Amino acid sequence: MTPAARATSVGRAAALSGVLIGAGTGLGFVRDLLVAHLFGASADTDAFLVAWTIPETVSPLLIEDAMALLMVPVVTRLLARGDGPRALVGTALPRLVIALSAGALVLVAAAPFVVDVLAPGLAERGAAVRCFRLTAVTVVTFGVAGFMSATLRAHHRFGPPAAIYLAYNVGILAFLAGLSGLVGITAAAVGVACGSVLMIAVQAPAFVRCLRASPAAPPAARERDVEPRIVLLAVAPIVVYTVTRQAQVFVERFFASELAAGSISHLNYAQKVAQVPMVLSLLIVTVTFPSLARAMADGDTARVAHRIRQDLAVASAMVLASAAFLIAFAPAVIKVLFEHGEFTPDDTRRTAAILRVYALGLWGQSAVGLAARAFFAQRRPTWRPAAFIGVGLAVTTAIGGVFAASAGTLALAAANAAGITLAAVLLLAGLRPDVAPVPLRRIAADVLRLMLIAAGACAAGLGTGLGMDAVLGAGTPVLVRLAAGAAGTAAAFAVLTVLAGPGPVASWITASWHTAGPSGALGRRFRTDSGETSDPAHRTDDTPDRDRPARRDPPGGEDPAGAAGADVPLGRPLP
Repeated sequence: MTPAARATSVGRAAALSGVLIGAGTGLGFVRDLLVAHLFGASADTDAFLVAWTIPETVSPLLIEDAMALLMVPVVTRLLARGDGPRALVGTALPRLVIALSAGALVLVAAAPFVVDVLAPGLAERGAAVRCFRLTAVTVVTFGVAGFMSATLRAHHRFGPPAAIYLAYNVGILAFLAGLSGLVGITAAAVGVACGSVLMIAVQAPAFVRCLRASPAAPPAARERDVEPRIVLLAVAPIVVYTVTRQAQVFVERFFASELAAGSISHLNYAQKVAQVPMVLSLLIVTVTFPSLARAMADGDTARVAHRIRQDLAVASAMVLASAAFLIAFAPAVIKVLFEHGEFTPDDTRRTAAILRVYALGLWGQSAVGLAARAFFAQRRPTWRPAAFIGVGLAVTTAIGGVFAASAGTLALAAANAAGITLAAVLLLAGLRPDVAPVPLRRIAADVLRLMLIAAGACAAGLGTGLGMDAVLGAGTPVLVRLAAGAAGTAAAFAVLTVLAGPGPVASWITASWHTAGPSGALGRRFRTDSGETSDPAHRTDDTPDRDRPARRDPPGGEDPAGAAGADVPLGRPLP
């Protein structure tokens, strides 16, 4: 395959993956809306969300982060040598299933105890235990699905792995629609269990074809290829980082279980809305991850530092502009999305107040995901991200423990925002000595400028809303008010960004216009022998070709950061 054909193939795979992942994410949001419609924010939904702790914890471990880092490099080496993964699958997959099944059985047996530990003040303890035992199935199914996904990605089969959350949410929605009238909130847990089986089913045909098409490796090569102790040592920091970051949710639910029924649900609904801009910002910068990994492999620390500053500026602009809109229009957003069925106006008021506080921590959420990927793109494992996230978790726990009883869910949301923001600052500060000479003062100036711009945009958005009410009266349709407010907030943010002077965000906007504008590169067909565009706007860094160091792969084949890192979207939202 020529380089140009390979680039076209990768582009098609990326487009297909984007469509499938987007569809799965969209159905996940529909799932949350349906739960709110059927059950509102109640003791029942609190019970289900405690059980939901299992899939939202094992998903990043067994499907995304740890499993991808463990499996993709191993299978890639086997394929590069001409051997297939059949022997690896024959030895590793049965052992994985046995180990995960034992863990699932332990969770089923210990469900009452675990529920009491996670949420000691829960009103519907019995419902939580039932749902917990059903969702424990995902420990096994997510592990098998993650194993399949990593193997297929190593074979450059991206469609089936990208479809797993689509299949998962289809299963949940089907059982919610069909059984909620009979078994209540338990229908959601049944849907989680059955939807996780569909994650395996949607990948099984492609997985079997890959195995059939590959030769069996000689038995003597199996242990040498897997190198379990070395690989596990490399993955351990990722596992601890992921679990520690997820523990913020554990802390929230632990303290919220002692508050009024529905408090856990209000926190969850607000968090799902707040996650949307953070996810979009991380999807944008994930595109540049291969460039970061290559610069790391080349030892070009100046290019790494430039890439980090540019990506952080773009991600910060996206999340801060979104935060400005959410703070200004949180009640209207929650009303449009959730206020129907069993979700009451009082639920809207409580959830909107939490959303406004959560929005204050959006920058920290995005910055943590971006900085962590820079740490984990290095060849040697590092424990720094886990340590910094641990400090943030301690702050979240302390603030929540002191103020939850008096300030309720708002204190828990503020604790989350404070803890994750502190962790982000520590991670960014740690990049300079450990990763690359990032210009911390310039980064601080960039972020501070964007925060001031976001404050001005928020005020402009509020003014737009008040102006709509003054012109059209208090009965202005909510959707019209939201549309006008979004336009006013976005316009103010853009204008203030331009007035603030040149910077990374302005450079990115200019490059994007040159790429996507009427005379941009997307309007022209490109043909180059290398398969890369010659348009400067398509480049992921500003280093001229003549100054680029030659690619130096480590002995043994593909660079681990390039092979596995692209499949590990650190900071990705939970399903």
